[in-house]
Amino acid sequence: MTGYHIAEDRAVLRVSGADRVDFLQGIVSNDVAKAGRDRGVWAAFLTPQGKYLHDFFLAADGESILLDCERARADDLRKRLRRYTLRSDARVEAAGDLTVALASADPAPADDAPAGGVAACFPDPRHREAGFRLIGTRVAVERALESAGLAPGDPLEWDRRRLALGLPDGSRDLEIERSTLAEGNADLLGGIDWEKGCWMGQEVTARMHYRGLAKRRLAPMRVDGPTPAPGATVERDGRPMGECRSSAGDLVMVLARTEAIGEAEPGLRSGDARLRPAPPKWLKAALKQDASASAAR
Repeated sequence: MTGYHIAEDRAVLRVSGADRVDFLQGIVSNDVAKAGRDRGVWAAFLTPQGKYLHDFFLAADGESILLDCERARADDLRKRLRRYTLRSDARVEAAGDLTVALASADPAPADDAPAGGVAACFPDPRHREAGFRLIGTRVAVERALESAGLAPGDPLEWDRRRLALGLPDGSRDLEIERSTLAEGNADLLGGIDWEKGCWMGQEVTARMHYRGLAKRRLAPMRVDGPTPAPGATVERDGRPMGECRSSAGDLVMVLARTEAIGEAEPGLRSGDARLRPAPPKWLKAALKQDASASAAR
């Protein structure tokens, strides 16, 4: 993963108005007040029953909050958020003039704010090795990246790196109105603030977290054979153990039973392919901690 990549599959929404922070604070899973031009916040928007609807990155740009979200579902997110504005002074609009880019290094000068036309530049809040995200006009973003000596990279390389780090990619990995944040590892990747107060779906999400009820989690696995299609079942000796989601190169993200993720040779198969769990260090440590906590109960 080197250089930069213009994320054509991402779009930007702009939330403005005096009540923009309070409005979002009561809806999304993370602390909106922590977002800045150089600090991104990863958050999710759930149903009242705690099921996944959308996830996105938030950054502050003067009197606005920018949401870096899936392009294919941006209009759905905009419409859903608008339903909750009610009488608050908050407006949710598409920011069609803004582009999202991913960079392997920080392109902003160390002693300066992002370059003119770049609204926000921040390290991916999920993992320190996931690079930086930029939001701005395409011309300004590309100018800033190239001025920093970064060259365009292969999007497939970026996607494979994301998978190796165990990072979910929106609805490619999380099932709309069915997945929980624990299944997407948002509780382990800083996607939830447990102290900020009530938000949509908090009660169910908190209950799962504090009672240790997560039995399945997303984890990358190496593929030996043909890459399974999204939705393909993963089995061990005929017993369902998970379901395939996004893939890139020799890696596929699998929503798997937690007992299978940490095994070196679990005997997992999906169709004609053999799968071997390749959990990143942070996920291995979390699963080990969960196992110890379960044994103590």
